[in-house]
Amino acid sequence: MARIEPIMRLAMKRALLPVAALLPLTCVAPAGAADPGEEIARAQVYRGWAFDTCEAPATSTMSAWRSSDYGAVGVYVGGRGRHCKKQPNLDRSWMRSVDDQGWGVLPLYVGSQSPCVHAKNKQDVRITGDPKGQGKAEGRDAVNRAEALGIQPRSPLYLDMESYDIKKKACADKTLAFVRAWNREVRSQGYLPGFYSSADSGVTHMQQARRAGVEDLPEVIWFARWNTAPDLYGEPALDQGSWFPHRRIHQYRGNSKETYGGRTLNVDRNLVEAPVARIVT
Repeated sequence: MARIEPIMRLAMKRALLPVAALLPLTCVAPAGAADPGEEIARAQVYRGWAFDTCEAPATSTMSAWRSSDYGAVGVYVGGRGRHCKKQPNLDRSWMRSVDDQGWGVLPLYVGSQSPCVHAKNKQDVRITGDPKGQGKAEGRDAVNRAEALGIQPRSPLYLDMESYDIKKKACADKTLAFVRAWNREVRSQGYLPGFYSSADSGVTHMQQARRAGVEDLPEVIWFARWNTAPDLYGEPALDQGSWFPHRRIHQYRGNSKETYGGRTLNVDRNLVEAPVARIVT
C-alpha cells in the first residue's frame, strides 16, 4: 500500500460521514467549481482508501482486512459484461455484514460496452441496436440488482465502461447515448449514476460532453490512471471545477497482491472522495 505522510494520513483516515461533516476536510474549491447538488448533499460520502477486486471476498476476509488502511470496497453487482459472474459470496447478508464491519461499498455495474471497446474479452458484450433503449433497460437492471442486495436509494451505482476509441465519432456518440440513458433511468429510480472508465478514453469523453453542455451526465467520476501517485484533483483529463466536491475516485494502481490478517487478495487501489452505498440494516 502506498504510504503517506502522517498529517496526510490523519486527513485521509477512513470515515463514513455525511457531507456536512466532511466539508472541513476538503481542499479549497477550484475557481469555477460547482457546489454539491442536492443528490450529493444527501448522499453518504466516504473519503479515504478503497480497493476493488473481481469477486466479492468472504466476510471473514473482509474482517481480516480491517487491519489495512482501506475503508471501502468496490463490488461488482451485475451487468452482462461482468467478468466474475458467479459471485458466490455476494448477497444481502454479505452487504449487511460488511456494512456492520464499517466498510463503505462502491457498487459497480459492468453492462454493455462501447462498440469500439479495446478489450478483447468485451467484444461479445458491445452495445448493439438502439443505445438509448439498451441503456434504459440496463439502468433498470442495475437498480433491480442493487435493490435485491439491500442497496437503498440515494446510493451510487457506478457504470463500468472499459477503454474505447473516443476518436471514432459514430462509436463515441453511440456510447454517450447509452451512458446518458443509463444515467437517466438510474437517477429516475432515486439512485446516483456514477461512471468508471480510463482517464484517457471514457473520462475524457465525459469531460468533453460536459464542456459542450450535454445533460444527463454522471454525478460521480471514477477514473483509472495507473502507476501514478493517487491524486483526485490533479487529473489532467478533468477540468479542476468538474465533478467537485465529493464526486471523484482515482484508481491509481491495478493487479496488486496484498495480504492483511493472513488473507491475500488481488486488488486495484483507489483514492476516494465520493458517495458509497446505503445498506438496508
